[in-house]
Amino acid sequence: MEQKKIFRTIETVASKKFETDKSMLVTVIDQLVSIDSINITGGRVWQLLPEKKAYSLIYQTGNISKIDDNFLLFLKDNPVLKRIVKEKTILADETNKALRSKGIFKYSASGVGSRIKINHDVYYQYLIAVNSDHVDSELRDTLNIVATVLSSKLRERKISDSQKTLMADIDSARQLQKSLLPEHEFSFYNYDLFGVTLPAENIGGDFFDYVNIGEDEDRVGIVVGDAASKGLSAAAEAMYISGAIRMASTFQIKISPFMNRMNQLVNKIFRDIKFTSLFYGEISKDKKGLFLYANAGHNPPIFYTAKDNCITYLQPTGPLLGIAPKSKYETDSINFSTDDVLVIFSDGIVDAADGNFDFYEEKRLEKIIRKTKHLSPKSIAHAIIDDVYKFSTPNSKYQDDKTVVVIKRKEL
Repeated sequence: MEQKKIFRTIETVASKKFETDKSMLVTVIDQLVSIDSINITGGRVWQLLPEKKAYSLIYQTGNISKIDDNFLLFLKDNPVLKRIVKEKTILADETNKALRSKGIFKYSASGVGSRIKINHDVYYQYLIAVNSDHVDSELRDTLNIVATVLSSKLRERKISDSQKTLMADIDSARQLQKSLLPEHEFSFYNYDLFGVTLPAENIGGDFFDYVNIGEDEDRVGIVVGDAASKGLSAAAEAMYISGAIRMASTFQIKISPFMNRMNQLVNKIFRDIKFTSLFYGEISKDKKGLFLYANAGHNPPIFYTAKDNCITYLQPTGPLLGIAPKSKYETDSINFSTDDVLVIFSDGIVDAADGNFDFYEEKRLEKIIRKTKHLSPKSIAHAIIDDVYKFSTPNSKYQDDKTVVVIKRKEL
């Protein structure tokens, strides 16, 4: 199951009204176990009891060996629990004799909620643990997303009663965000570009940018990002990341180390409540049309090649930014020829819904790209936005920020 789809599923479930934190966590664990594609067979929720210096089992479900209710994991006997604050999710061999007697030999544990200091160490308010036949890096990425969403929702529950919407501040933020976005049209060497962002609210978490690189400005970085959620908090994250990318571009860092550093920054600044998808690519004056890129959990951009009338997708080369500090990102490449088109977009495009709750999806986007491939990037982008709005239902609760950036190589 794609990372963004996992996020949307958990976000939808956790956004419902719950009387207690526990009821929300229980509902999400039940949902995880019910999704066949994730391959999670059972799960548990643990709550930190500072006065006992232990985690207490508060819920368990699925095809797992049951543990006694209120079973305690004492912090002094399980030093590995301190690692969770640094890594968010750990996958390890079980050493607790009582748990091993229940047939639990491998486990996962993800930190959720606020951080509580006990003596000189810090621990998460809750832990979620799952059973799976595949305890691997893909499971870790899934649990990191789940933990981030849950931590964010728990935080929202704390501040919801006191939160106020200040329209003057929102208007100022909107003007600031607008000033940071680049001009829509851009040309470099034998490439034409056009980008547009349409927030679902006054301000949003989508952003794009064109960044000149090198003393001779012989390369241009194209950035498209989507900060989780919407509104003021997402806009703040988007503006921070956009500014950090502009600063980093002056150091001419190679793409993979650059993405690794961006991930560490997002994880450090926004802790456990925010993450973002990010696509970053570079065009240059290379005659063969080399395009280097990295994709941090973003919707795979669609690449249309004119010579063979073929469409390919630029799949993720690493997980979402911010979910774990030690994530790694690979660099991949394609080559542009004359009239080739690359369309980079956010999920507000393909997830736009009609009155029957059907989604726009990539296949419909492919048809528009093929239909408009002979046009300018500006015309292609406008055609995509127009078609999305014709398809979708106005004021639908499924509306999200929409961003499209189109790159087309022209013949010199």
